[in-house]
Amino acid sequence: VAMGRAIVREPKLFLFDEPLSNLDARLRVQMRGEIRRLQQRLGITSLYVTHDQVEAMTMADRLIVMHQGVAAQIATPMEVFARPANIYVAGFIGAPSMNFCTGRLVGAGDEAALGFGAQVRLPGRLISASGNVTIGVRPEHLMLDPAGSPMTIDLIEPLGSECLVHGKLADDTAITMRLPGDRPAHDHLTISLPPSHLHVFDTESGVRLEAIS
Repeated sequence: VAMGRAIVREPKLFLFDEPLSNLDARLRVQMRGEIRRLQQRLGITSLYVTHDQVEAMTMADRLIVMHQGVAAQIATPMEVFARPANIYVAGFIGAPSMNFCTGRLVGAGDEAALGFGAQVRLPGRLISASGNVTIGVRPEHLMLDPAGSPMTIDLIEPLGSECLVHGKLADDTAITMRLPGDRPAHDHLTISLPPSHLHVFDTESGVRLEAIS
């Protein structure tokens, strides 16, 4: 109704302030699609405020991720997801959220020694003033690896076609892994972190580190 009243005035801008927050889950999904289709048909610029990252990812052409009153990143939804600008954005976007573990750059800066005892190859050569880095990897990108690091399982959430496996590494780092199909048969897994899916941040500043040539 509110949108209908606004449309007849031929506005230059729509402002939505969490319009779906009081709806149940099923109706929220339906209305999300209706609002997006209507906006595309009318071609009216819209500013949509939400704490629901699914709404943000599915409805936006560009995202502004706010943190403590400051725009932490402005980019397309997929760019925010694939290349988060800092640790805050990386942990905020994605469900379950990104896994983080601490480490230190070693060698030429193209590897990191991690707190739970593993050494991983990085996406490229990186430079950090202190050498201390925070490595991020999303639950769906962790890999089962017989030669990998041990993970002790403490909770499994079956979701039908997949399951979320929660556990800890050797240094008590909490980890979540998304696995297809049924729940694991054991209470331990061995996992590895694929270099192509690692996100590396400077631990002190929280800023994303990019590979140098």
